Amino acid sequence: MSPAGHCCFLFLFVTVCYWVPARCYSDGKVTKVCGSMDAHHGVPGQTSPSPYRVTTNITVFKPGDYIQVIVTGSTYFEGFFLQARDATNQSSVSTVGTFTLTDNIHTQLLTCSKHQGSAVSHTSDHRQTKVTVIWKAPEDAPSEVQFFVTMVAHYHLFWVKQRGPVISQHGVTPHPTQPTTTTTKRPTTTPSVLPGPFTADGCGQQKSCLFDPPGCDPEGDSQCFFLSMTTEGADKTSVMFELSGPAEGYLAFALSWDTWMGNDDVYMCVKDGNRVSVTAAFVSGRTHPEDESQAGLSWVSWRLADGVIQCSFSRPVKLSYQEPERYDLDQEYYLFLASGQAVYGKTKRHSQQPLISTYKKRITGPPEVLEGSRGPILLKMHGALMLIAWMLTGSVGTFIASFYKPDWPNQLLFGQKVWFQVHRILMTLTVVLTVVAFTLPFFYRKGWSEHAGVHPYLGCCVLALSLFQPIMAAFRPSPDSHRRYIFNWAHWGVGAVTEFMAVVAMFFGVRQSSMLLAPPWATHVLIGYVTWQASFRFLLLLHKHLNIRKSFGAADQEAILTNTSQPSQWEAFIKSIIFASFALGNSGLLTALLSSIAEV
Repeated sequence: MSPAGHCCFLFLFVTVCYWVPARCYSDGKVTKVCGSMDAHHGVPGQTSPSPYRVTTNITVFKPGDYIQVIVTGSTYFEGFFLQARDATNQSSVSTVGTFTLTDNIHTQLLTCSKHQGSAVSHTSDHRQTKVTVIWKAPEDAPSEVQFFVTMVAHYHLFWVKQRGPVISQHGVTPHPTQPTTTTTKRPTTTPSVLPGPFTADGCGQQKSCLFDPPGCDPEGDSQCFFLSMTTEGADKTSVMFELSGPAEGYLAFALSWDTWMGNDDVYMCVKDGNRVSVTAAFVSGRTHPEDESQAGLSWVSWRLADGVIQCSFSRPVKLSYQEPERYDLDQEYYLFLASGQAVYGKTKRHSQQPLISTYKKRITGPPEVLEGSRGPILLKMHGALMLIAWMLTGSVGTFIASFYKPDWPNQLLFGQKVWFQVHRILMTLTVVLTVVAFTLPFFYRKGWSEHAGVHPYLGCCVLALSLFQPIMAAFRPSPDSHRRYIFNWAHWGVGAVTEFMAVVAMFFGVRQSSMLLAPPWATHVLIGYVTWQASFRFLLLLHKHLNIRKSFGAADQEAILTNTSQPSQWEAFIKSIIFASFALGNSGLLTALLSSIAEV
């Protein structure tokens, strides 16, 4: 397989392995949960009123009747699971009757309780607001039948085994209907201007706060990103939020079930001219917010001054079914804090990786000072492993092969010359680190990143060339072959190109918005690394030109830019000092960048 083939194969392997599980029930094949009707999405189902309902066209039936069953919602849903059961036996999980579809594209029949067609579900995550099916009453139908449905608004927002209408056979007293529960919606207010900036006073005592950088104060620091949450009232029926940060364009925070962007409840402060709009929205994926509105928000205020944008608002802990995408605040969520450009009030993609709380926070829980990070652990590991591979193991490995072949002539390591074994061990480790590091962003993104620029393409090239090097070495001609010089030049050339591309990829990598290292400090460290490399290589090349007669031949020890003469003890000592200084310098520069990654 070609180098490009290796890169593509690995990319496809990672994508398939991690894309499929995340969408395990998007095809509606949910027969494994016929009894419980649970979504099995890793989070509990909602207990708040559902925005969805089940209705029938009749309430009285006889065996053999065909009854229209309709599932509707005030908002879209991505999945559903509908059954009919015996209403007189609440403990029974057996289904009753069979269904007929009216839409064969978006709905499908399932087999539950060994009865084919006894349940209906979705066929994909296509958004719907209405489903109509036909239910046939069996000959042995119980006196009362009740419909149950599990509704999935999106992956982390769903209602399990929601009770639908009860229909009765002729002559049976109709089952009493349950009253609908409603929640009073708090009226919104006209946005007002804040009299002054927010302050960090009371964080950890009266309110929960999330800062970036840690410990900053929004009252006097225009670069301070700040989010606070304060429960209101003795019964904690609402929460007051405060949001502050640089007036770049917009600030936003989100409530998320996990550390992945998507299916999040979002609240935004957006600069529009000399005003600020405060809205709630929903993010269904790595897309722009949807369904922006002020529904559920009250006591809205904002401030735009001193290079800072600030806004505050209150929101009930629980909202009515009319706002199904607003999450219940009496649960635990990861907090996202993001910012970016806004043009005429329209938000653009965030300018850097959002700050994500290190753990889930119950919004109505005790006041505390939260910590967060803008660097996902997988991307941190990716950057650290790549830097170790190409600033230390790869760099030292190629340095030894280029300038230290004649040294330690009488010493062997595992039956081979010292330089060769050290070179082989270090380069093997470099390839392993590169392969592992290459896969991590795909694990995090669950696919290819569309906004990473040229960096991932350089990474693919580095990986392909890194894998090509040991393959080429495995098939190298014997030392006395007349084609040996071809391998020598090819091995050196591919290695030089790979190292060059790895360095370029590092320069682009430290500027990635997904893990932005402190600018311009990180770039200056890399410039120092390149200067350090070039200085030592120039020094040893100059040493060869001045003191060693170059020879080129077909023998194995006569490699590119090497010599066959054994150095004196003094020269060997000096070269050992140079090598130690080179390795220590690389290690110091590497440590500086690793420290920067740890602080992201």
